[in-house]
Amino acid sequence: MKKVSIFVISMLYFHLLVHVSSSPFLYATQVYEESSGGRNLKQKHEQENAQEVHCSRERSRAARKVIEEYLTPFVERENYQLSSKCRLHPDNDIFWDQEEHKIYIDRNEWRCGYCKKSFREEKFLDQHFDNRHYNLLNLSHGRCLADFCGALHCDAVMNSKSSRSKCNPEAAARNLHLCESLADECFPISEGPSAGRLHELFLHQFCDAHTCSGKHKPFSRGGKDQSSFLRLAAGALILVLLPVFYLFLYLIQSDVKGRTQELRRISKDAWKTKPS
Repeated sequence: MKKVSIFVISMLYFHLLVHVSSSPFLYATQVYEESSGGRNLKQKHEQENAQEVHCSRERSRAARKVIEEYLTPFVERENYQLSSKCRLHPDNDIFWDQEEHKIYIDRNEWRCGYCKKSFREEKFLDQHFDNRHYNLLNLSHGRCLADFCGALHCDAVMNSKSSRSKCNPEAAARNLHLCESLADECFPISEGPSAGRLHELFLHQFCDAHTCSGKHKPFSRGGKDQSSFLRLAAGALILVLLPVFYLFLYLIQSDVKGRTQELRRISKDAWKTKPS
């Protein structure tokens, strides 16, 4: 009888365990824990992957700014198409797509072009890209545009202390070699006159300044902003000189007309006093 009672109690306990484990609340709790653990694992995986990208977003942005202001206007003027083999091509920039999805609203608002979230400063949007949109980085070529900052004089546009530091001949020689290799790679002289002109421009615009002599300055051929200023200055000069030019013409015509009338009067007087 005692053994039967123990058996019955065991069966009831087993039935209770089955009922509890199959309850909706416990199932939901298990699902939540599993999904939560999955999210944590995913976030951890994304953070680990984000750390694998050893590329400065800030310096890459500075390099892209230099290219757009001091090289792209001349490339567009020549109607030249950069090859994807050129390391300065947008497709070789890890952050290019993310930078294109930045929406500037005003000084205190930046918006993510992927999910439309707003941020007070650009740096917070950069952090958002790193945390939420890491999978949209262009890692196909594994190129970091910041690697070419030395050749492109990024420090000059970033106003960093290194741009005002003492010149290092070895660093200048390395940057010169990299700069010349970019010129040969992006604008091969064998591709025609346009490529030849851009090759020469690239050397003068960027490479000649990689020396400690101080004789050459970067961006000697000017850029987008400078060309716009020159056009405005030329327009203003024309507006000022046009009235002066017309006034000068008016004075000349008035003087010629006055002299003509004077000559006519003298000739008439001389005719009247001529003896018969």
